[in-house]
Amino acid sequence: MEKISEFFGRYMAAIVLALTALALFVPSSCVWIPTTCITYFLMIVMFCMGLTMKPHDFVVVFTRPRDVIIGCIAQFTIMPLLAFGLGKLFGLEAALLVGVILVGTCPGGTSSNVITYLSGGDVPLSVGMTAVNTLLAPLVTPAITYLLLRTTVSVDMLSMFLSIVQVVIVPIALGFVVNHFFGRFIDKFVKVLPMISVIGICLIVVTVVSHNAARILSTGAIIFAVVILHNMLGYACGYGIARLLKFPIAKKKALSVEIGMQNSGLATSLAGTSFPNLAMATVPGAIFSVWHNISGALLAAFYRRLK
Repeated sequence: MEKISEFFGRYMAAIVLALTALALFVPSSCVWIPTTCITYFLMIVMFCMGLTMKPHDFVVVFTRPRDVIIGCIAQFTIMPLLAFGLGKLFGLEAALLVGVILVGTCPGGTSSNVITYLSGGDVPLSVGMTAVNTLLAPLVTPAITYLLLRTTVSVDMLSMFLSIVQVVIVPIALGFVVNHFFGRFIDKFVKVLPMISVIGICLIVVTVVSHNAARILSTGAIIFAVVILHNMLGYACGYGIARLLKFPIAKKKALSVEIGMQNSGLATSLAGTSFPNLAMATVPGAIFSVWHNISGALLAAFYRRLK
C-alpha cells in the first residue's frame, strides 16, 4: 500500500490530467457520480490533512508570527484581486467570474505543503500559513467574496461561512483529535494518506468536469487562460514579495507556492452549495485543481535548483 501511495503522490499531476481528459471527452464514464458528493470528497481530503497535523505544526505561528502574518495578508489580498482583475479583463460571464473569485478568496491548498517540501522550501512556514489561513477562511472568504461580487450576484455570507466550517474546519479538527489520541496507530498508515487525498481530489475534478463537459468545451480557451494566469501570477507575486522583504531562499519558495496554490476543492464545493443557480461557477475550481498540480510539479523541479 505504501508503494501504491508513493506512486499516487509522485505522479499526481499525470493522474489528475489523465482522468480529467477522460471526464471531459467521455463524460459518460464519470457522470454517474452525483455532484452532491463533491462536498463529501473534500471532507475526506480535509480529514486526511487533519490526521497529519500535530501541535508542533502550529509552533511557527508563535515563534515566527511576522512571517505567518505576511503570508496571510498576501494570500487574502493578492489572489482575490488577481482573480477579480483577470475576470474583468477577460470579460467573464457572471458564473465563471464567481468561480474564479471563489478560487482567489479561498485559503492555500493542501498540495502547497507537499510542493514546498519538494521545492526545498520552508515547510513549517508553509504548514503554518495553510493552517492559519484555513482557520481564518470561514470569516475572510465570505467577506472578500461579498465585497468583490456584491454588484454582480447575490452572496449569502452565512451560508458560505457554514459550508467552510462543515467541509474544512470540522473534518480537520476531527483528524487532529484522532491523531492526538491515536497517534501511534495513525503513524502506521500516514504514508497511505497521500493516496487517499489524491483519490479525493480526482473524484472532485472528474465529477465537476463530467457534469459540465459540454459547457467547458463551449467556453473555449478563455477560462483556461484566466486560471493559468491566476496561478502563475500568484507564484510570481509571492516570490516577488518575499524577495522585496529580503527573505532567505527557503522562505521565498514557501511564500510563492503557498500564495499560488489555492484550495480549489473548497472553491468548487462553495460554488455548488452557495451558488446553485450558476452551474458554471464550479468549473474554474475544477480546472484550477488540474492545472495547479501540473504547475506545482514543474515549479518544484525548477525551485529545487535554486539555492
